Amino acid sequence: MSVARACTFSELEQDSPLRVELEGVPICIVKDSAGEVHAIGDTCTHGNISLSEGFVEDDTVECWAHGSRFSLRTGAPLNLPAYEPVPVYAVTIDGDDVLIDPNVTKEI
Repeated sequence: MSVARACTFSELEQDSPLRVELEGVPICIVKDSAGEVHAIGDTCTHGNISLSEGFVEDDTVECWAHGSRFSLRTGAPLNLPAYEPVPVYAVTIDGDDVLIDPNVTKEI
């Protein structure tokens, strides 16, 4: 297991995605409107678009290019044109550090 520091909790703005790359894996980190931190794959499965450039509402992120929304909890696409999920990563908060293992996806 190779847990890595992705960012600090204080860097995260509510409903504002942050893109990080850990061990070559692009990850979209979001602190949702409830204050919960999520980490999903940053690339929309419909097109090669960064989800961290998208829009957050509740516990979803919307790809700005074609409007597909993804669940921040499960990675599942909630509407077309995307039909494949994005990976979801476990997040650990240790003090002010946000820790993620980019090699292990959560079982949903």
